[in-house]
Amino acid sequence: MLAPAVMINACGLLILGINNKYSIVVNRVRLLNEEKRILTLKAGGRDFTYEEGVRLESIAHQLRELVFRVRLVRNAVLSYTAAVALFVLTSLLIAFDYFNQGLDLQALIIGAFLVGMIVVFTGVGFAFFETKKGYDIVKYEVAADE
Repeated sequence: MLAPAVMINACGLLILGINNKYSIVVNRVRLLNEEKRILTLKAGGRDFTYEEGVRLESIAHQLRELVFRVRLVRNAVLSYTAAVALFVLTSLLIAFDYFNQGLDLQALIIGAFLVGMIVVFTGVGFAFFETKKGYDIVKYEVAADE
């Protein structure tokens, strides 16, 4: 009976953490877009210098990777939120089963809870790949500056 409440709390913490990551990644996208605009305006109609061209190429690559990363974060948030909904449903089914002794809802209760756990695991997978992608982006940025 306590498991759904514990999982709702756990998912809330996961959502809090991943939303923080989401804000950081979105802010990074905005900063890179701003840098790209400034470089483009600064160049005016002339050709870019070698350094400007390399930087613009690096920014374009990072933006592509960051957009993919934002999708992973979004998918993690959606997974955790769906899991919360399933755990709330599990809690409601437990209450309904408690007050309505005529129906046997144990299989449905366990099923809803297990699907919720699978959805949490899916969200953890998205968060894992998002963290790996973040590391890959940093490696690329460091290599581009060398």
